Amino acid sequence: MSDLKTFIAGLPKAELHVHHVGSASPRIVAELAARHPGVVPADEELLKDYFTFSDFAHFIEVYLSVVDLVRTPEDIRYLTYEIARDLAQTQQVRYAELTCTPYTSVRPDLAERPAGTGHTGMPIEAYTEALEDARVGAERDFGITLRWIYDIPGEAGLPAADATLTYAVDHGPEALIGFGLGGPEVGVPRPQFERYFDAARAAGLRSLPHAGETTGPQTIWDALNVLKAERIGHGTSAAQDPDLLAHLAEHRIPLEVCPSSNIATGAVATLAEHPLKTFVDAGIPVTINSDDPPMFATTLNQEYEIAADLLGLDAAGVAGLARAAVDLSYAPEAVKTRLNSEIAAYSTGG
Repeated sequence: MSDLKTFIAGLPKAELHVHHVGSASPRIVAELAARHPGVVPADEELLKDYFTFSDFAHFIEVYLSVVDLVRTPEDIRYLTYEIARDLAQTQQVRYAELTCTPYTSVRPDLAERPAGTGHTGMPIEAYTEALEDARVGAERDFGITLRWIYDIPGEAGLPAADATLTYAVDHGPEALIGFGLGGPEVGVPRPQFERYFDAARAAGLRSLPHAGETTGPQTIWDALNVLKAERIGHGTSAAQDPDLLAHLAEHRIPLEVCPSSNIATGAVATLAEHPLKTFVDAGIPVTINSDDPPMFATTLNQEYEIAADLLGLDAAGVAGLARAAVDLSYAPEAVKTRLNSEIAAYSTGG
C-alpha cells in the first residue's frame, strides 16, 4: 500500500465534485478569518476542532460561517487562486470542476443581516471578474484548467434559484459549464427546481445536482426524471434501490462519489459500509472526489487511497479511476486528450 500511496500522490488527476469555498485549506481560511474577524478561528490548529461535525446540519452551519468570510472581489480572487495552487501542487489535479455558490456572495439581502454578522454582498459582475481572473492566473501559473458549476443553495429556496439562474444565464463566466443544487436535502424536494434546470439546460449548461446523500433513492429519481441530471452528486442512497442501480448503469449516469465526506456528515456510518463497490459491481460509472476536503480532513489523494482499498485496486486500477474522471468530465476535448496521455505516460513510467 505504501507503493500505491506513492503512485497515487504523483498521479495526474481530474476532480469533478469539489466545492469552491469548501476547498479552502486551513491556511486560506485563517487568512480570510484574519481579514474578517468573527466566529471562525484565525488559527490553523483551532480550525481542526472547528471542522469537527456532529451531523450534516452542523456541517452546513460551519460551512456557511466560512462562506461568510468571502465578502469582497479580492476575497474571491485570493480564495480561487490559492485553491487552484493547492489542487495543482499537492494533489496533482490538472483539471477541476469547482461548484460555486454565487448567491451567498452576491445576494443583496445580506445587507439586512445584523451588524457584524455579514456583509452587503458584491455585484455579480465583480464576482464573475474575480473568479475568471483567478482562473486565468491559475492556469498560467500552475497548469490547472478550471471550470465552474453554479449551484443553488437548496436551503435558501426559490429566491436563491431565481438569483442563481440569472447569475448563470445572464452573467455566466466564460468557463461556466454546469448548473447544480446543493445544501441540505431533507425538506428541500428536487421537483420545485424543475423550471430553473430546464432554463439552465436550454442555455447550454449541464444538469449536475446533488441527490441522495442524506435522503433516500426517491431524491435521486427526482433528480433524474425532473431535473434531467447528467451526473449525480453523491447518490449514496442509490444502493438501497436495485431498480435505480440498474437504471444508472443502463443509462450510464455517473455518480460523483466522496467517501470521507459521506462519513463526516453521517450519510454513511463507516467506510466498511460505503456503497462504492456496490455501484461499481452494478456497472455504474463512478468518479472519486473530495467534496470539501479540508473540512473533512481529507485530500483527493486520500480519497483515491480509500477507493483503492474498498475496490481492491492496484496501480493500474487506480489509473483507471483517474481516466474515468477525465472521460466523464466536461473538459475541452484537447484537455481530455492531454490529461489522458499524461496519465498513461505516468502509469507506464514514460
